[in-house]
Amino acid sequence: MNFSFKRHEDSPGFLLWQLTNQWQRQQRQALAKLGLTHPQFVVLAGVLWLSSLPDNVVTQKQVCELTKIDKMSMSDLTAILLKKKMLKRLSHAEDGRAHALMLTDKGRSVVLKAIPVVEGIDANFFSKKTLNLVQLVRNLKHLI
Repeated sequence: MNFSFKRHEDSPGFLLWQLTNQWQRQQRQALAKLGLTHPQFVVLAGVLWLSSLPDNVVTQKQVCELTKIDKMSMSDLTAILLKKKMLKRLSHAEDGRAHALMLTDKGRSVVLKAIPVVEGIDANFFSKKTLNLVQLVRNLKHLI
């Protein structure tokens, strides 16, 4: 075989993939009760976060930059959230090519219910699996 690692459990990418799948499964199950996928939640939470900044008109591009979701996926997610009436898209006042994204009342309500659910899963999941959460977060930030 031509693998760089003698054992699969020595591959950081494979371990990250396994851990991510475990974490996503828990998020998926919890968010399904609110009618959301995890990527949809990330977009709604990103719009909520960015709209809380002073004098900020939220664009799809800003949400992409914040969340690291690629443009095509963001476009698909935005279309779904528009259809679900959780987002609305308005003409951008300063840039004729851009659109402003805003949470609808329904979107705001759902994301505000989802945030403690997602954060609760994070707290539970990582506290059980991580000896030093602060160091893990620092390492992840460095890798990103």
